[in-house]
Amino acid sequence: MFEDIKKQASEALSELFWIAKPKVGDICVVGCSSSEILGKKIGKGSSVEAADAVYSGIAPVLAEHGVFLAAQCCEHLNRALVVERECAEKYGLDPVCVIPQPKAGGSFATAAYKSFKDPVVVEFVKAHVGIDIGDTMIGMHLRHVAVPVRISLKKICEANLVCARTRPKLIGGSRAHYPEETV
Repeated sequence: MFEDIKKQASEALSELFWIAKPKVGDICVVGCSSSEILGKKIGKGSSVEAADAVYSGIAPVLAEHGVFLAAQCCEHLNRALVVERECAEKYGLDPVCVIPQPKAGGSFATAAYKSFKDPVVVEFVKAHVGIDIGDTMIGMHLRHVAVPVRISLKKICEANLVCARTRPKLIGGSRAHYPEETV
């Protein structure tokens, strides 16, 4: 089962990146309920193994594209995010003092924290793309304007899967012209 989770997570992020085309140095926010993956109510069946499988599935895709991961914590840490210190410094994000745990931060954020070279936790990011596994509400961490991305996978095991990219705001009204790729 955990190999299936790893494979599905990798495929989902690969397809999102193929469609959204993030740039090197962009941020991808990932919210992940390991409980929902295993068919339980969010926050009621946290699984370190499922979270590790998701992380091990997406980490190579992120590395291949040179995209930073922002791993969203659960509501007990106010949906703070685990990022590499390099990401925090590049984007001027202020670290806060907390280390996520499976029951306070969530299994996925814990897996990211343990796997990163130099992890820090920050309160906010404005990510360029995102993947929400299990209805974790990543929208607050996406840049304006968020655009849904439909991929072929709709679930990772039992968890709903929603993806998004962002684009610049369109301004100027009816006389303005916009680059084709932003619309």
